[in-house]
This record gives sequence, C-alpha cells and structure tokens, in this order.
Amino acid sequence: MSRFSSRKHLGALVGAVVLVGAGGWIAGTQVRSPADAAAAHTAPKAGPVTVAVQRQSLTATVVASGSVEFTSPRPLALAGAVGTGASATAGGEGAEQRITKAPVAGTKVKEGDVLMAVNGRPVLALSGTVPMYRALGPGASGDDVKQLQKALRRLGFDPGSISGTYGQGTASAVTSWYTSKGYEAQKPSAEDEQQLGQLQQAVSAAQQTLLTTNSASGSGGETETGTEAGTESGTAASASGSTSSPNPQSSTDAQIHHLQLESAKKALNMANAALSTFQASYGTKVPAGEVVFFPKLPVRLNKVTVKTGDTASGPIGTVTSSDLEVQAVVPGADAELLRKGMAVELTTTDGKKAAGTVSALGADAASSTTTATGSDGDSEGSTGTTSGDTGSESAGTSATDSSAPVQLRISVPNSGELADEAEAAVKVTIKIGASDGKVLAVPLAAIRTSSDGDVRVQVERGGRLSDVHVTVGLSAAGLVEVKPTSGTLEQGDKVVVGE
Repeated sequence: MSRFSSRKHLGALVGAVVLVGAGGWIAGTQVRSPADAAAAHTAPKAGPVTVAVQRQSLTATVVASGSVEFTSPRPLALAGAVGTGASATAGGEGAEQRITKAPVAGTKVKEGDVLMAVNGRPVLALSGTVPMYRALGPGASGDDVKQLQKALRRLGFDPGSISGTYGQGTASAVTSWYTSKGYEAQKPSAEDEQQLGQLQQAVSAAQQTLLTTNSASGSGGETETGTEAGTESGTAASASGSTSSPNPQSSTDAQIHHLQLESAKKALNMANAALSTFQASYGTKVPAGEVVFFPKLPVRLNKVTVKTGDTASGPIGTVTSSDLEVQAVVPGADAELLRKGMAVELTTTDGKKAAGTVSALGADAASSTTTATGSDGDSEGSTGTTSGDTGSESAGTSATDSSAPVQLRISVPNSGELADEAEAAVKVTIKIGASDGKVLAVPLAAIRTSSDGDVRVQVERGGRLSDVHVTVGLSAAGLVEVKPTSGTLEQGDKVVVGE
C-alpha cells in the first residue's frame, strides 16, 4: 500500500467522526425533558382586557321584524236576499240565493261598483255609515234612505230632494243607476202584483156593498117617512081622543138598514186604507241584499271565501282599505321606550325603504286587527290613545314580565312605497334617542356600579389601573355615553372590560 493511499483513508475516518459528533450535538439541543416542555407551554400571566374609549355620535334604536298588512279589515256579508219575492218565481226572485258571479280577491272596489252577482242580480257598493238592513222602496224613510239618495247624487243620478223619504224621484234614479250597470232595477214581484189586484178587488166589493145598502136604505127611508107620518096621525088622533098607536115593525127595519149602511161605509174605508198603504210601497225597490254600504270607499277585497255556485248566506270574505300598515311585536322592555307618534324606518328584504309612524301599542294595536264592523272613524277612535296612556300600558306589561311581547301598529302615510309588499316581512327600526353630537363612549361591559349607586370605569395607564367616576347617558349598539365626574377620561384611553 502506498503512503498516499494510507493518508486518504485516515482523512475519511476523521471526517466521519467529526460528522457524528456534530449530529449528536444538534440532537442534544433539540431534546427537552417533560418539565421543560410544560414550562414552554405555560400561559403568560393574566392581565385585564381593555378597549379604547371612542368619541362618536350615538343613536339608540328599537329594531323588530314586522309584517305589511292592509288596514281596517272587516267581514263582508249580505244583509238579506236579492230580489223581493218570498218564493221562487218565473224571474228567479226569491229562489235559493246562489252566487252566479263570485267576487275576486285583490279587486279594488269603488262606489257604484258591482261586487258580485247572486241569482243573476247585482250586489252593489255604496258609501255610507248606516248598514243595509232592509229593502228600500217607495214610502220608506230614514237615515238609510237619505244616504242612498246622497250616494245616487254622487254617482250622477239625481233623486230630487235629499229628504230621507223614498219617492218617485229616488225610484227613477235607482232605475237609471241599475241600467247603467247593465241590470234592471227590481220591479214589483208577481206576489206584489197579485196582492195589489186582491186589494183593488176588495175596494170594488166594498163599494158594491155600499151601493146595495144605500139602495136598501133608500127604501127604508120611505118606510121611516111613512112611520113618521103615521106617528103624526096617531098623535093627531090621540089629540082628538083616538086610541091608535105607531107601527113598531117599520121602526126596527129602519134601524137595521142604518147599521148596514154604517158597516158598508166602514168596510169601504178599510179597503181603501189597505190599498193606499200597499200602493205607497209599490214600485221600484232596492232589495236588502243588493247593496252593501261601506263606511269608506274604495275598499280592497282582501280575501274571498266563496266561489261561483255557492249559496250567498254567511260570510263572503274580508275587505280592507287600500291603505297599508305594519304590524310588529317587540319585547316589553323595548315597548317601554316607545311612544305614539315616533318615526319609524321600514326596510324591505330587497333594501327598499319607507317611512312610518307608531300609531298604537299593546291592546290598542291588537284591537285594530280584529275590528270587523263600524265606520273607519269608529275604529280609529277606539284604537287611539295618548302618549301617557301608551306608556302606562307598556309599563303595566313590563311590570309582570319585561320580556312579554307587546304588539305594535305602524301607519304608513305613503302606502305607495310598499304597494307590492302586502303580507311581506320588513325590518322595523325606531329611533328612540340620539346623542348631542360626538360623545365619549365605552362598551357597556366597562361600566362598574357599586352598591351605593356610584358609577365608574377602570382605566389602564402605564401598566397601572385607576378608577374614573362617570355619569352615563344614552346607550346604543352595546355602547354607552360617559362623562367623567372625577379624574380624566379621553379618547383612546384603555378601559377594562374583563379579566
């Protein structure tokens, strides 16, 4: 073996020893005992959690979810039958009340419009506060007749004097109104015509009886004259000493004829009175089921519960006004902060915004959804309260359970802003207060209140904690306005909110 080869093997051996030693040193530095590993993972010493004081404007709000609804819901039903007959006739009046043209949900109904048809006859809408409760026809009088006359005049069919008495002028206006809608006004039924004929026959029969009795009475008059003459003769005879007496049979006949004459006259008077009474109400009528008076028009057919072919008895559906409102529910604690008249921001699911106003809370708001009858003015009157009343009601609710839900009604002055949102959900935001410009604000968690009512915050400065006494103001979105009463507090100071 040469000397060069021996040196080569010795160098390789030394290099291997150096590498092994270096690897052992590196491995030794990476290996730790269990105690060292635990010490390395020990959490740092606990310290307070702080948040910087902010200077900003605060706006306090109550937020809830609401539903868009049409206002003034009320049930729709007919006050009576269409037509005037008491039983089925050739014209169909008085037959079973069968819907021949059903109302359509969503329809906007104006004064004079045809709501539906029953037995081929119209059911018409008019404006008035007195509900339809009877048939209106010649001779009828009252407030319901007066409001019919006013409605006819508004529609352009002059009934003459607005007297409250249904006369020929009213009948003519009704006829023209029905004709304009493609229908015939309700003329006297077959039963009415038959009754008229019977009453006329009764008058004729009474007249004939009186004439016959008069003729008989005429003969009786001659008998009476003869009796009187006989009496005079008898008197004269008596005066001359005669013993003759008057004829008792002739006197009785005269009395009978007199009673018959009076009876015939009375029968004729009664027959004429019955005929006059009937004729006073004979003519063009408005059947009880053919008009529905609404306190305010137009209305909207919100729901319809019948279809063509159904009978027209019972509820037909629900009508509402064309105005919109929002119904919402808030916790009792939030309701205490609300008052009638507060402004509301409404936001639809697609981001469209509309303005509203708090119009009722609690029982008042709930009652508006169940109002069924009466005028709109009555409904509004029954639901309106003063701010003081609303506040006391809310407080009464929260006294038992501040989380108990309280119903809220929101009016929407410009319903067009939510025209396509009926029955849709909206976000309700009610502003209940705002700070006077920018103020110092800290998280609610930073406020510390002692048993004596003293309020303070803890401020960390230079690793040390100090108390700063404050008064609190408006709170909003988890922040509360603070004003220092002792010490200093500035924007950017760190206040303790937790450990």
